[in-house]
Amino acid sequence: MTSSDESEEGTRGHGAPAQRRSLTSVMREAREQLGDLLQRQAGAVSAIRATDEGWTADVEVVELERVPDTMSVMALYHVELDSGGQIVAYERGRRYARGQIDRR
Repeated sequence: MTSSDESEEGTRGHGAPAQRRSLTSVMREAREQLGDLLQRQAGAVSAIRATDEGWTADVEVVELERVPDTMSVMALYHVELDSGGQIVAYERGRRYARGQIDRR
């Protein structure tokens, strides 16, 4: 193990937990990886949470481009990432028109 490996993985193997990735980098990676997997434009990360195993994130994706863009079909994907920031699972949740507002 090199010193750069040690800085990325913390002190794993020495009894202390590995250092957790930054929220910003995990958000960026979740959006980029999901877009690559789906071959679609991933947009905003609307939620992100640290878990014992890594992270979970909700990512908005443009499913179908329309004109005007307020009529584009969007989808909200729930994404699970490991502690290294790699996607291990994803699931599409609801679909909606881009201009649609949640009613509570």
